[in-house]
Amino acid sequence: MDDNVVDNTYRVTTSELKAFVERYERLEAEKKDIADHQKEVMAEAKSRGYDTKVLRKVIGLRKRDPQDVSEEEAVLELYKEALGM
Repeated sequence: MDDNVVDNTYRVTTSELKAFVERYERLEAEKKDIADHQKEVMAEAKSRGYDTKVLRKVIGLRKRDPQDVSEEEAVLELYKEALGM
């Protein structure tokens, strides 16, 4: 097979295409490794008595803008009060 395949609209270089695919595959593997490490951290936290559901919420809140979180919490409190909760 020729290393270069030419078309009217684009050119595909086999080695370049292979490099993109391999880079992507390496990133997928790294992503899986990271997910496995995150599971280990949560398992350790759970074994030490932490509520991992709440811990995940805290992590999510830390990613958000504090002003947005504050506004959402205020609305939540308003709704809870209106419902007698």
